[in-house]
Amino acid sequence: MDQTLNTTWIASGTDDSPSPEVVHGAASKQHRENHKLEKRLCREVGRAIVDFNMIEEGDRVMVCVSGGKDSYGLLDILLKLQARAPINFEIIAVNLDQKQPGFPDHILPEYLSKLGVKHHIETQDTYSIVKKVIPEGKTMCSLCSRLRRGILYRVAKELGATKIALGHHRDDMLQTLFLNMFFGGKLKGMPAKLVSDNGEFMVIRPLAYVPEKDLIRWAEVRQFPIIPCTLCGSQENLQRKQVGNMLRDWDKKFPGRLENMLTALQNVVPSHLMDRKIFPFAALEVTGEADEDGDKAFDDEELPPLVPPVDVDADDMPGAGPVDAPTGGNESRTRPVIPIGVA
Repeated sequence: MDQTLNTTWIASGTDDSPSPEVVHGAASKQHRENHKLEKRLCREVGRAIVDFNMIEEGDRVMVCVSGGKDSYGLLDILLKLQARAPINFEIIAVNLDQKQPGFPDHILPEYLSKLGVKHHIETQDTYSIVKKVIPEGKTMCSLCSRLRRGILYRVAKELGATKIALGHHRDDMLQTLFLNMFFGGKLKGMPAKLVSDNGEFMVIRPLAYVPEKDLIRWAEVRQFPIIPCTLCGSQENLQRKQVGNMLRDWDKKFPGRLENMLTALQNVVPSHLMDRKIFPFAALEVTGEADEDGDKAFDDEELPPLVPPVDVDADDMPGAGPVDAPTGGNESRTRPVIPIGVA
């Protein structure tokens, strides 16, 4: 995308024109806060779309809507951006009804019809399969997600989708990074964009820069008709939930730490890790020349300079410190570096 299109994407949804309704006092303050939240969500989603070239001219984007706050938020913000984006693309919302007992199957069709968005409800009884195969008390997420993924790939092909949009946010991506380190022995996260495991689809996560707490607030503002998951939502001791609690605790004690970790995922230095597949350690030789990326293990590494805020309200991102101009790329993700401390 050229710079003009980049700016248009990121600026989408940031109209500062006054709202037609007249509000005063506490209501006025809440109205302003809600408006700033909407601007921030649109800006961060637009920036992720630009940085990773997620949506292109003529795309048919299949937005997977589960009935949870994240997928509702994703659809809501994409619809706002679609109306102002510099390109034309289509959105179709898809829900997989897994026939969980007590699932209110009327809520999503009614909500999507009211929005006027194209949608498809796919009904497949994966619930019975998962309950039959997985012993009571064991984690169901792995099998459930595999079954769901296969069905959604088939539906995407039938609908002619060119992109599959998922509602994973910044905190999900960081949780995945730590889960893989703690339990999988891999330095592996959840990418913002990737080719599906069957090689047929491009999967995108437009909420990659969005913190979960903003989505929680937005769900309250928009009053989304949330549908709880009775499969995984009731498994309180899942490793992912434990890691999520750890990250939320860090975020409270050390504001800005999660932003720094997300930035780190975009500034990888292979020579300072230990993976022989991505860096030729065995063939490494001295050159006799200075190398700014050389070993500085005993040095106090100079921290990157802060980038002054541009077109952002001073309190637009509480707790995160100064933010950068939304120009895309790794260099635009510079954040204040927070002392490690002891969690």
